[in-house]
Amino acid sequence: MVRVLPALAALAAAAALAPVAAFAAPIGASPPATGNALLIYPVTITKTADLDFGLVTVTTAGTAIIDPNANTIASSGGVVLVGTQWHAAEFVGAARSSSVVNIKLPNQPITLTRQGGTETMTVSPLTLQGQSKRSIAAATSFSFRVGGTLNVGANQAEGTYTGTFDVEIQYP
Repeated sequence: MVRVLPALAALAAAAALAPVAAFAAPIGASPPATGNALLIYPVTITKTADLDFGLVTVTTAGTAIIDPNANTIASSGGVVLVGTQWHAAEFVGAARSSSVVNIKLPNQPITLTRQGGTETMTVSPLTLQGQSKRSIAAATSFSFRVGGTLNVGANQAEGTYTGTFDVEIQYP
């Protein structure tokens, strides 16, 4: 049997059967969420002087060694130092205060090539003045020198030898 209800009665019956929406008071998270951001200022580094072994003569194989801590040069073997035009590489950097920087030098030998030729010499190892890990207490600059050992062959061709190396500064 099918019964037909008037339209108004049908709507009232449908409304009575529909679930009633309940509204609850809002509740905050416990504890509340926070927003954070960490702003890091970039560290800067500038080269103020190149690594320069100056003038050397050679009779047999040997080395020229620049000590960046004492800022001195010495030679061994058949390498003879001529003049006083040598110097360690020098760098100056800046970072935010209360930070720690880590100075990284290449582990591999640096190749110097004769200008106008193909002959080479190596600088290995490179050495750093002081510790590689530095604490920067105040908003100020820091500086350091880089030296190394120039390895000269017994029959090294005369000329000017050049090469490059990278110094990296890392900080968290």
